[in-house]
Formats: sequence, structure tokens, C-alpha cells
Amino acid sequence: MERKPLPAHVGIIMDGNGRWAKAHGVPRVMGHNAGMQSMKKIVIATSNMGIKYLTVYAFSTENWKRSTEEVSGIFNLIVKYVNSELEELDANNVHINIFGQYDMLPQASIDAIDRMVGRLKDNDGLVFNIALNYGG
Repeated sequence: MERKPLPAHVGIIMDGNGRWAKAHGVPRVMGHNAGMQSMKKIVIATSNMGIKYLTVYAFSTENWKRSTEEVSGIFNLIVKYVNSELEELDANNVHINIFGQYDMLPQASIDAIDRMVGRLKDNDGLVFNIALNYGG
């Protein structure tokens, strides 16, 4: 059987974290945490498969309408995952771009994102695009 070529670019809309949390009887922020854990696996898999670009639509301007607790939990997860995954992302030669107006996020999230983007800017492996505070 002939194997078809993989796409050069894969896009993912992160959706369903709240439904996952409800189905598992946990707070919504735990659903977002589970989504971030899944995203880590996806980044590694796409990189290992030779896919060049991965774009994730992570937080739209519409998401500001959610509860303050949920929104702040999402931003805390950004800081947590940058701190825990930056070394591995760099070791795997991942380059990260941020699309959207992330300067409106809490300062701790901005600082973590800037540190991550700066650290990975010269990497030439998987290009991981993250849409944050985007709208259309």
C-alpha cells in the first residue's frame, strides 16, 4: 500500500475542554490543563512526523466572556507550561510564533511568552504558531 504524503501544515482549534471537564466532573480549568497536556503530545508527534507547521487556535477574543476564574486559570496555565516545557521545546528545535494581541494578557503571561519566543527564535525545526487573543 502506497503511503500518502503528510501535510506540511496542520491547524487545530482547541475546543471542548469545558465539555471534557464537565464529563469528568472536574472544574473547567482542569479541562484546559488536559488540553495543554494533549497539545504537548501533539507538538512532539508533529515534529517527529516531519510536519513543518502546526497552528493552534488557543484563545480568541470571544473567550474573554468566560468567567474570570476560567480566564485567569488559562493564563496561569500558559506560565506553567512555558516554565515546564521550554527546555524540551528548545531541545526539539521547535520555533514558536504568537499570532494575536497577546499584550493584553496578564503581565506574567506576557513575560513567559516573550521569554519562550526569544529563547526559541533561532530554532529551525517545527514552526509552532499559537493564536492568542485573536479575532476575525
